Amino acid sequence: MNPEKDFSPLTPNIVRALNDKLYEKRKVAALEIEKLVREFVAQNNTVQIKHVIQTLSQEFALSQHPHSRKGGLIGLAACSIALGKDSGLYLKELIEPVLTCFNDADSRLRYYACEALYNIVKVARGAVLPHFNVLFDGLSKLAADPDPNVKSGSELLDRLLKDIVTESSKFDLVGFIPLLRERIYSNNQYARQFIISWILVLESVPDINLLDYLPEILDGLFQILGDNGKEIRKMCEVVLGEFLKEIKKNPSSVKFAEMANILVIHCQTTDDLIQLTAMCWMREFIQLAGRVMLPYSSGILTAVLPCLAYDDRKKSIKEVANVCNQSLMKLVTPEDDEPDEPKPVLQRQAEPHPDDALAKQEGAGSGGPDGSCDSSFSSGISVFTQASTERTPVTLHLDGIVQVLNCHLSDMAIGMMTRIAVLKWLYHLYIKTPRKMFRHTDSLFPILLQTLSDESDEVVLKDLEVLAEIASSPAGQTDDPGPLDGPDLRISHSELQVPTPGRAGLPTTPGTKGLECSPSTPTMNSYFYKFMINLLKRFSSERKLLEVRGPFIIRSLCLLLNAENIFHSMADILLREEDLKFASTMVHALNTILLTSTELFQLRNQLKDLKTLESQNLFCCLYRSWCHNPVTTVSLCFLTQNYQHAYDLIQKFGDLEVTVDFLTEVDKLVQLIECPIFTYLRLQLLDVKNNPYLIKALYGLLMLLPQSSAFQLLSHRLQCVPNPELLQTEASLKAAPKSQKADSPSIDYAELLQHFEKVQNKHLEVRHQRSGRGDPLDRRVVL
Repeated sequence: MNPEKDFSPLTPNIVRALNDKLYEKRKVAALEIEKLVREFVAQNNTVQIKHVIQTLSQEFALSQHPHSRKGGLIGLAACSIALGKDSGLYLKELIEPVLTCFNDADSRLRYYACEALYNIVKVARGAVLPHFNVLFDGLSKLAADPDPNVKSGSELLDRLLKDIVTESSKFDLVGFIPLLRERIYSNNQYARQFIISWILVLESVPDINLLDYLPEILDGLFQILGDNGKEIRKMCEVVLGEFLKEIKKNPSSVKFAEMANILVIHCQTTDDLIQLTAMCWMREFIQLAGRVMLPYSSGILTAVLPCLAYDDRKKSIKEVANVCNQSLMKLVTPEDDEPDEPKPVLQRQAEPHPDDALAKQEGAGSGGPDGSCDSSFSSGISVFTQASTERTPVTLHLDGIVQVLNCHLSDMAIGMMTRIAVLKWLYHLYIKTPRKMFRHTDSLFPILLQTLSDESDEVVLKDLEVLAEIASSPAGQTDDPGPLDGPDLRISHSELQVPTPGRAGLPTTPGTKGLECSPSTPTMNSYFYKFMINLLKRFSSERKLLEVRGPFIIRSLCLLLNAENIFHSMADILLREEDLKFASTMVHALNTILLTSTELFQLRNQLKDLKTLESQNLFCCLYRSWCHNPVTTVSLCFLTQNYQHAYDLIQKFGDLEVTVDFLTEVDKLVQLIECPIFTYLRLQLLDVKNNPYLIKALYGLLMLLPQSSAFQLLSHRLQCVPNPELLQTEASLKAAPKSQKADSPSIDYAELLQHFEKVQNKHLEVRHQRSGRGDPLDRRVVL
């Protein structure tokens, strides 16, 4: 420092002492400065006061010499002490040079800067609040200082500043929030601890409503919650807990919608504490805000659904996620469906709504024909568009929701409970908002059919419930369910075409009368027949599904829908099936289900007597398709007590190729005759006079069988027939047997027999063609 420079009004002795390396001498100089400034205050000489502060700042505190900087700091503190209550007039000039020294490389100098600022703030008290942001900024840096003495000094200053803020009612929260929002993203654990401590203090001050600004800092708080330090995590938990308590007390003043995105993102993190805390907040938000959260449903489901598949290691998260899921589902009501007077299509498409961008983002995220999920769903970033909480009423837009559900259902790696939850959502939406949902049915239909192959019976059952609701909902009565809500939700309609006579080269014959329309009751819609077609396509392309799950699927559908409609429609479709081998296999499966399932008890009773025109029409429809399998055709005749026709069919078996598979089916039919289902048939053997063709038909089966265990079983049964009058005269047969259906005016049995021969000729022709191509033939029995 230049000794010849004029530092007045500071005396040379003061200047020399301020530059001394000894603290004691600098302290003496500070006392002299304090005395000098007091005189200027008494004289009201503001010019000299400013000159002293400027000199100490520019020539000492900001000097290149370390001892001069230390002298300047203690001198500025002395000035503040001398000014007393008037120090507020010079705070900017006093504080700025001290804060500059906070960045000094010398830790001792940083400590002296803390000490000087402590003295300045202690004197000024509430007058420092207009400068709070710069003080907070400086302190936040010192909180992470590596030197323990500096950190200790900063903590003393920090506590003093907190006391001042707590006592004051003039704290500028609006001006402070931007700085807090910036500093809250610090990765230093000491800086984080400093931030959390200040949020706790501000939250405890009655006059400061930090809840209004919670959306600004909530994301940062969740970031801090993931800190490696146990103490910091605990502090952050306390802060978030206090905020949540206040939210529960004052829900009307909470900006729920502005924080929904933040929670969705942190509900998807891998940190268990963050995820559980965010999920608990989400639960409270849904329960407190209600329908305000509906515009964010797709994002919430993206976060919540995967958690439902967690194991016991994350049991707490799973339980809270389940509550979130159930609560959100309850928010969807029939009022969310379209009004009874729908708007024109163009007008509806032109209307903007706050979820338009959301639907586009989500459509881009997973909009592939394979239904694969994009990373945007797993990250949770940019999933939402901000929705105004003032918009009333809240409108439910299904585009994003359906996209998320479709994405999760398409992911075969996702857990069973998540898939069940997705299907429950779809079922709920079809129940509550059928008109809106039917716009998405064409996109959902393939994946719902694919889900029938799921390993879990419960998943398959829920899937069938959704498909049954689609097939029976009045909202699906039209063949064209209307435009879809998004471009990514369209699929080819070729998968859903309803076959009609004459299509694909199939001629319309007199025997197919009444089959131009799908058999349905008023409870069924156009999707019912489409469902049956595509279900049979699945069985055809995936034979293992038919073998393992076919009976379960069909029996469940018979409970969920009308069993008669299911069998009628499947028989109708199989009549046009080009793959004759599959048609035979499918007919055999349907026949087994019809004869053995408890779910079909009522349908069996309806067919047993054929008393009504409807039951007779059903029999004729089933018969035409059952002709693909000769043995099942006979069993159908046994079920419907058409014994003479059964005998006529068996007579035709002599013209068929008798294979091992054929004899195996006859064997199974014999076993079936011994089951409870055919108890009535066995009892009718007691009335030989009125049931001669039943006995002849059974003897016909006996003659078809080789002398196997089935042959012995049926032979023993026929030996029990009393008074076997098998050779009766034609006159005695003219009396119509009570159980004989041959004279029914509604059924042309001659035409049915012709149809049977026609179908069997087709099967024979196909087998010969396969033989000519070198395809493996059915195993033959050499007679």
